[in-house]
This record gives sequence, structure tokens and C-alpha cells, in this order.
Amino acid sequence: MRANPLPAAALLALGVLLPAAAAPAQANGPGFQYVGQDDHVHGVTSPNGCVEAAGGGGRAVTNHTGTTASLYRSPHCQGPVVAVLLPDAVTPVRQSFSSVRFSVPERP
Repeated sequence: MRANPLPAAALLALGVLLPAAAAPAQANGPGFQYVGQDDHVHGVTSPNGCVEAAGGGGRAVTNHTGTTASLYRSPHCQGPVVAVLLPDAVTPVRQSFSSVRFSVPERP
């Protein structure tokens, strides 16, 4: 489980390409991406369990992992939950987050 920083130039690509071509982006790169407080795009390559958000997560988040992503304010998936993203969600996040827990959504 690791988060990979992507170049700052990828910020434009994230905003333009992911909504239009989510399936190819998922096949070629991380399924969970976010813009960090360090102004870099980060991607989680192994979305399983609790993962620390390199660069301090915040701003835009894309979840094409097939799992639910719960964003926590504190490291180690502790403290308040900032947001919960269902599979295939693309959304801005107003509050910063330090870690993400990936879990399979429950079926009704």
C-alpha cells in the first residue's frame, strides 16, 4: 500500500481526462487519486485497508476502485471521517484528510 505522487502538470489532466475517460485511466493508473495540499496529484496503487494520504489529502478526489473510500482527518484512519466516497465518485473535498480506509460496500 503506497501513494505515488504525480507531477503537478497532471492536475489539468486529472480534471479533464478522468471524467471523460475513467475506464482507460483506471486500467493504466491508480484507481484512487487526489490533489494533495502539496499541490501534487497522488494515486493509491493498492487500495486495501487503511492507507496514509501522502502530501495531505484535500481538494479533488476520484475513487474508481470498486470500494468505498472513507477519508479520515487523522493518520491511521482514526478521528472524524471527513467524507465517504462510493465507487466511481469524483468530488471536491473541502476539508483535508490524512488517511483513507478502503472497504467493500455492503450489498442491500
